[in-house]
Amino acid sequence: MDTLFEEEEGPPAGQTPVPTAGQPLAARLRPATPEEYVGQDHLLEEGSALRRALDEGRPHSMILFGPPGTGKTTLARLIAVNAKAAFEELSAVNAGRQQVRDVLERAEHRRKTSVRSSPDQRSGSGPPAAHTATILFLDEIHRFNKAQQDVLLPAVEEGLVTLVGATTENPYFEVNSALLSRCRVYELRRLSDAQVVQLLERALDHERGLSDPPAVDDGVLEFLATRSGGDARTALAALELAAETVQDGAAVDMAVAEDALQRRAVLYDKGGDRHYDFISAWIKSTRGSDPDASLFYLAVMLEGGEDPRFIARRMVILASEDIGNADPQALQVAVAAAHAVEHVGLPECAHNLAQCTVYLALAPKSNASYLALGKARQWVRDHGAPDPPAPLRSAAYPGAEKLGRGLDYDYPHDHSEGVSPQEMLPAEAEGERYLELTEFGHEKELAERMARILKARGR
Repeated sequence: MDTLFEEEEGPPAGQTPVPTAGQPLAARLRPATPEEYVGQDHLLEEGSALRRALDEGRPHSMILFGPPGTGKTTLARLIAVNAKAAFEELSAVNAGRQQVRDVLERAEHRRKTSVRSSPDQRSGSGPPAAHTATILFLDEIHRFNKAQQDVLLPAVEEGLVTLVGATTENPYFEVNSALLSRCRVYELRRLSDAQVVQLLERALDHERGLSDPPAVDDGVLEFLATRSGGDARTALAALELAAETVQDGAAVDMAVAEDALQRRAVLYDKGGDRHYDFISAWIKSTRGSDPDASLFYLAVMLEGGEDPRFIARRMVILASEDIGNADPQALQVAVAAAHAVEHVGLPECAHNLAQCTVYLALAPKSNASYLALGKARQWVRDHGAPDPPAPLRSAAYPGAEKLGRGLDYDYPHDHSEGVSPQEMLPAEAEGERYLELTEFGHEKELAERMARILKARGR
């Protein structure tokens, strides 16, 4: 069979784009009404701000934040339909400032040329009134740099467009504060397995009314829902691919479904397996002190269109997690590279990332701080958080002395090398040792100093 689903007539032009043949199944089957929307009950419950905006057709600028396949684009289209607004869609991956300006010019023209309905129009004999409102749906808004986001500010502030941004990244880190302050942030959650199964069953029911789809074995839909990890788009694409794979008369069984999921990862994983596999390979090569391999995987990510800010964040993490105090300068280099990415942008910031990659790969390695923190956190999980000893507690408020706070504090600067013999851990944790330094790089000097400190403290 050519496609799992036949095409139906879509909404009129000028509202939302009409599904066309060749689009992925998830795009062709987007719900037309809020009642058909599945998931995000915490945002769309009766009386909620988002539900009122949807029902009343009076949307506000917002950022939809959540994992892939949770309905961000679908929700934006429903908002536009209910508001009877013109719908403009851009992807921050390939849209620049000029494309944004073009949208704003069309919105301004739309607003200037729109007219109130005349009596003839109200009676149905006249032409429809032009759309006044414009909703700009900006997918992957986190991929816009500050300058690109700033272009939107005046238009959003004066109401020329209602911005609906979508992102898989935390907008509080990725969207500049000026634009964020003009938007409401809504966090979408991964769909439950039951909700994904509901969507898959709806897809099959729809197809049975149009053609003769293959049978689906028991347990297959549940398998697809579980393996999709709450991503409806992944589950629907796998079901469509599985249906196209089986021979006429054969059923979609578990083996076909599993193969469809794997093939889908190869065909559609622009933000999927390769994203995680290559950053994993970069981390492990850099941790393993192989600069050539590290540079190779960096090159693959850059050529594949990976977000350089994502790479820079991983560099900052690695600098502390895998190098630490063996070379404290590594963190400064990584943070400087992250700043360079923000200030310079692609393609030039690739050189900053390359310099940082080489430095991190050749730096001495230690995960002592990482392991020490893990041990300390595990102790707290197991035993709770007992109060600090009274001498270490704050005495900076009236009445603290009466409570014994800060009394008998042994000031370290009164001792040689600023080392106090006073016990600093709570009584319940006395004698615990979390930090075990290595003998690599600068950490060897720190280990020698730690030995002197422990001797001075009588440990």
